[in-house]
Amino acid sequence: MKRYVLTLVMIFVAVPNALFARDVVLSAGDPTQVGMDETILKSAVHMYETAVAKDQIPGVVLLVARDGKVVLHEAVGWKDKENRIPIQKDTMFRMASNTKPVVAAGISILVEEGKLNYNDFVRKHIQAFDNYRSGDIKIHHLLTHTSGFRIQEIFIKPLIQKSSQYPNAPNLQIEVDRFGQIGVEEPPGTTYSYNNPGYNTLGALIEIASGKPLEVFLTDRIYKPLGMVDSYHQEVADKLDGKLNRMSVVYREKKGGGWTINWKPGDPPQYPFVRASGGMISTVMDYAIFCQMFLNGGIYNGKRILKEETVRLMTSALTASIYTPEERIQRDNYYGYGWNVDRDGIFSHGGADGTKAWVDPAGNLIVLVFTQCPGKRNGSLNTRFLKLVQTSIDELESN
Repeated sequence: MKRYVLTLVMIFVAVPNALFARDVVLSAGDPTQVGMDETILKSAVHMYETAVAKDQIPGVVLLVARDGKVVLHEAVGWKDKENRIPIQKDTMFRMASNTKPVVAAGISILVEEGKLNYNDFVRKHIQAFDNYRSGDIKIHHLLTHTSGFRIQEIFIKPLIQKSSQYPNAPNLQIEVDRFGQIGVEEPPGTTYSYNNPGYNTLGALIEIASGKPLEVFLTDRIYKPLGMVDSYHQEVADKLDGKLNRMSVVYREKKGGGWTINWKPGDPPQYPFVRASGGMISTVMDYAIFCQMFLNGGIYNGKRILKEETVRLMTSALTASIYTPEERIQRDNYYGYGWNVDRDGIFSHGGADGTKAWVDPAGNLIVLVFTQCPGKRNGSLNTRFLKLVQTSIDELESN
């Protein structure tokens, strides 16, 4: 039995993404070009059309790409349901935790440049972590949610305000210092617990190591080189090049049915500074480019963002080692650097405002479902959509 368990774990950890696609640039295509059944894909879209008609979700933008061909890109429903403004293919979304793979890529760029190391203790770069509570936390632990932090809030409230002691408050680095002072509840590297403060700490590390504000670094090193022209941070007009009206209203489900507005264009941002646990704003097409860069092994349209070995590391099951062999056999997924990784090698991430991305290296496939209405019903639709997309490949390839 032990030999069987260990073999299964080895198969799981060694996900089959050693062979990357060439430098594939996304372009429009037909499903039959890439071995997908168009009828099944249409039925997947119809599932969301039905959900909108039944008011199960306000609106959604869908994208499926295989072998670099965008074979499905559809907008269904409403961007602003109350004012009957339809959602569009280029609607901009609050990405929430779909920010984390981008931040992990930012850290990895700095590691490749020698400005950071995954095994660096955070205290080497942030003095507030140089104590018995936080001194053993490494960058690796933050990236994999194994730091031992159990701080539940995104930031400690209330935020520190501007004063003679803190003339630059509120800002990311000042708030991250507070995490170091609180410290861990579990020894770093021994347990997994999804943690937003850990990723905000990574954002502060990017600022310190690069000497640039977080959003400037991510724009200069990822968005601009990749041509992600609709990707930003902070949902305020002067930050979005005049594109605020392209953002979707964010909804929450009411008890007993229906929707309430959680945020609408023109409302203040969630936090008065850029953070790293969330806060990215993007479109399905921009995020598809980011995903394709990973499928290509770190390059897109001639611009190398990451080395192949870095992409391979980031999309590996790095938290597997904290579990016993018996525990691993019960698990379906682990965490890499910024990505969830399942036993089929598919890496994915979701956002609390209703965005979801899957990347399948074996199938050379990207599947994106972007809504702004989180909830269990939405999650169920997403799972069914992914299965239908996968079936559209299986059906054609079995004929």
